[in-house]
Amino acid sequence: MIYLDYAATTPVDPRVLDAMMPYFRENYGNPSSVHRLGQKAEAAIDSAREKVAAVLHCRPDEIIFTSCGSESDNLALRGAMMARRNASGKTWILTAKTEHHAVSKTAEQLEKEYGFLLEWLGLDEHGAVTTESLSKAVCNNTALASVMYANNEIGTINPITVLAEIAKANNILFHTDAVQAAAYLDVNVEKLGVDLMSLGGHKFYGPKGVGALYVRKGTKLLPHMTGGGQEYSLRAGTQNVPYIVGFAEALHLAAQERESRTAHVKPLRDHIIGNVLETIPDSKLTGHPENRLPNHASFVFKDVDGNLLLQMLDSAGFACSSGSACKTGNPEPSEVITALGHSRDWALGSLRITLGVDSTPEHVDSFLNALPGLVEKARKLHN
Repeated sequence: MIYLDYAATTPVDPRVLDAMMPYFRENYGNPSSVHRLGQKAEAAIDSAREKVAAVLHCRPDEIIFTSCGSESDNLALRGAMMARRNASGKTWILTAKTEHHAVSKTAEQLEKEYGFLLEWLGLDEHGAVTTESLSKAVCNNTALASVMYANNEIGTINPITVLAEIAKANNILFHTDAVQAAAYLDVNVEKLGVDLMSLGGHKFYGPKGVGALYVRKGTKLLPHMTGGGQEYSLRAGTQNVPYIVGFAEALHLAAQERESRTAHVKPLRDHIIGNVLETIPDSKLTGHPENRLPNHASFVFKDVDGNLLLQMLDSAGFACSSGSACKTGNPEPSEVITALGHSRDWALGSLRITLGVDSTPEHVDSFLNALPGLVEKARKLHN
């Protein structure tokens, strides 16, 4: 099986696994316990927090460990909106239709169930949130804007630093979902200027089931899990020590090896994009041609059922995805592709190919040899 779905998840790096192993059996203490085993576990979390803070260029006490990127998004949006309304009565949240569901569905729920007000930000033709739309949407009653760093479905990178500056100038909080971006882009929060940033371990060769939320000092959040005082009383529950250790190690390695990993995947990505657009009629690239994640290629094919194409690719030995991994089996076109303005006959035929450390030129060539025939076959079955 040739794996071309690294944006959905990645295999755990052996070095990450090695760092995690001692905390399952030998050092299995509860970090809240006073005894030596507890202290060992607590020390492991402290050092993981420092490791993450070093990559983010922030203070260790600005890092909150969570169970995943989606939980980090939920804590950021729900926690910040509730706290802002309590403190100042501000009720508007600004975000985009192209966000991961962990952000867009949370924003919709805040509007529907909690009485907040929601406005969708405008996009350019490549699916990036425009700085003009944020400047226009901001009002005295705006509490928070949330814009992802890089899009999981179409790979487009958003102008986060400029957007964060606009937010700051208007005294509103700025959150970015960097879950997809952290594998390849610089997550220095000082450079980015964000107040809140979500990360998820399994997108950069760490384990599933662990994430983090950066919370700039002084940013008030209402905790969404109450109980013991873990994670600075923002997220109760016994910490998942081995996973937190693994998360920190994986993020550290991603930052350390960023340049070599990018240099490995980018030429393969460019080869895929050039070849697909050349060899497959009625094909379009989705997302920005240059300003996109270095491992990410995504397309729409006219008159193709994306899910059928995925099944055919799977039978042929290739793992890819259509739209977002969280939406497989859904016959409706993805909101992200629709937001780009594609009509239904195009939008249903989306394909995402994402590369990683184990991808080789041979894998890519083998995929590019198989794809045109499979698209043609899918078209015949569609018509």
